[in-house]
Amino acid sequence: MDGGDATLIGVLPNAFGFLGDLLFRWVPATIIYAFNTTQSPPFANLTEPVALWDVSNLLAQASGPVGFEKLVNGWFVFSLITITISIPFLAITLYCWIRIVQIRRGERLAFLAAQRTVAAEDISKTQLRWNRVTEQSGSSNPESWRLAILEADIMLNELLDFQGYKGETIADKMKQVDRMKFNSIESAWDAHKVRNRVAHEGGLTLTPREVRTTIMLYERVFKEFRYIE
Repeated sequence: MDGGDATLIGVLPNAFGFLGDLLFRWVPATIIYAFNTTQSPPFANLTEPVALWDVSNLLAQASGPVGFEKLVNGWFVFSLITITISIPFLAITLYCWIRIVQIRRGERLAFLAAQRTVAAEDISKTQLRWNRVTEQSGSSNPESWRLAILEADIMLNELLDFQGYKGETIADKMKQVDRMKFNSIESAWDAHKVRNRVAHEGGLTLTPREVRTTIMLYERVFKEFRYIE
């Protein structure tokens, strides 16, 4: 092999050439010789590879009419069997492909949902509003406590709207909540009950401890949905 490439890549062309001669020249020539045909043209002197469209003529010439008919019938039966066997595997493959697409889609939606926080969708003043609520709740003025609770409840209503719950009142919206997806719903109910007392009982007097507890309930809800930091 003078001048040849001794590397693996250099050997590949020779290997493919040998394989081509084996499949398309030597094997057809052997078939014709084995069946002892008249070797009429175009396969009398087989020195070139056989084209794909000439394979049927080659088989017909090499095997003779009877042998060729058996070959065709055998090939039909073989094709039918292989197709029948392939159908369950194709069905399994299709099912697996559909499940992979569904799983990937679910993962993508979950990933987007994790990124789509309330803080990212809401106006940038959300945290500033909450800071104002906590500032008012820490005041010594009972009227500031009242305003803090009312504002926190307005933020709760906006959160429920953002989560897609519909209703005329906050209570109507919270009744639709899926507890598996809203772990702090009990805190929301307890805080909202205090808000109703503040809104409807004009002479209600809260203690600083009750105010702090109520604000903490709202905070627990807001932090679950990343409404506040």
